[in-house]
Amino acid sequence: MPGNAFCVRPESRRVLGTLLGLTALTGFLDAVSYVGLGRIFTGNMTGNVIVLGLAAARTPGFSVPGSAVSLAAFTAGAALGGWLAARFAPDARRLMAALLAETALTTFAALTAALASVPRYPVIALLALAMGCRNGALRAHLSPDLPTTVLTTTLTRLAADATSGRTFARWARRTAAVALMAAGALLGALALRGLGLAPSLALAAGCVALLLASFAAGQRFTSRRRPVSTS
Repeated sequence: MPGNAFCVRPESRRVLGTLLGLTALTGFLDAVSYVGLGRIFTGNMTGNVIVLGLAAARTPGFSVPGSAVSLAAFTAGAALGGWLAARFAPDARRLMAALLAETALTTFAALTAALASVPRYPVIALLALAMGCRNGALRAHLSPDLPTTVLTTTLTRLAADATSGRTFARWARRTAAVALMAAGALLGALALRGLGLAPSLALAAGCVALLLASFAAGQRFTSRRRPVSTS
């Protein structure tokens, strides 16, 4: 798309790797949320709207308050992300700000989940806030192939380009995004089963922190190697 910054110029491996890592983390967190927090999505709002409809119909096992909290927190997070996008104009700074916010919010969610007396709604709110913030901060700069939280467009492009005669050059990243989200969901379910809710969320927070550290280190290395203009 001409208006997309990551599509106008060649994507660096560092940015691409970070976005793929975030995609896998979405699968991880949505699996932990859905299984561990009562059939609530905190990243996939399309699925969450469906869950809200099922809950409104009094389908057993689904919660109107839980879904409503997630949707409201995600929306608030998107507003926060929009503020970050306006404040941190360069793409790299915006991505680092989004990663920092997600690390902090996911860490707070893990700490909150560790308190047995606290209900699940604050944990849902913190995780959905983190996902909304990521989407709001990066919305104008994410490739349509890697939105990091939903795969409907990615799957549509993957299948449609294969049969429409268009170039199929981006099939690798699209396939990787689908595979990584599924793998993240698998790991999230296994982590929840073996570790419990709070440790699983702490693990996710640690992974976001590692993505942030890796991206920031790469940025510093690139800036050092960039030639200084003498004009």
